[in-house]
Amino acid sequence: MASGENGKKEAQKPDTRTAPPVDATFALPEAMTGRASPAKAAVGDKPVFAYIATLPQPQRGIAETVDALAAKTLPNLQRSVKWGMSYYGVGDGWCFSCGGFAGHVKLMFINGAALDPVPPVTPIGMGKATRGVEIESIEDIDEHQIAAWMKQVTSVPGVGGKKR
Repeated sequence: MASGENGKKEAQKPDTRTAPPVDATFALPEAMTGRASPAKAAVGDKPVFAYIATLPQPQRGIAETVDALAAKTLPNLQRSVKWGMSYYGVGDGWCFSCGGFAGHVKLMFINGAALDPVPPVTPIGMGKATRGVEIESIEDIDEHQIAAWMKQVTSVPGVGGKKR
């Protein structure tokens, strides 16, 4: 019964997967012109971890690093998958997003035009005040600057939050 013809051995093994199987045919979009991926909208840590797990390398490593930096930098971090990307917030609303694209990861700060210094990338279709960075490799991550932007952007209401 090692091969488990009747399935008993396999059924008794614990499920050690942390994410759903990756669809090998999934191709990342070239630019931000709509949904970043087919990931379904869902609130919580598990959907974000599952989304990140579907990204190919090096985007997966970059997204994991950004996620870990957010968790280390921001107490009471909230996660969600929206519009095919991971979204992050603390308290009122969502403050920044991280999504995998062909050749890079976009880290976008909602109300990013108010940050100091202002992040260099102005995305198409994400609102007039959104700014961010495109990260092509883990070596391109400036943890000190990104953590500073994360702290700054969470001090103002995010998307869906109450106006102060």
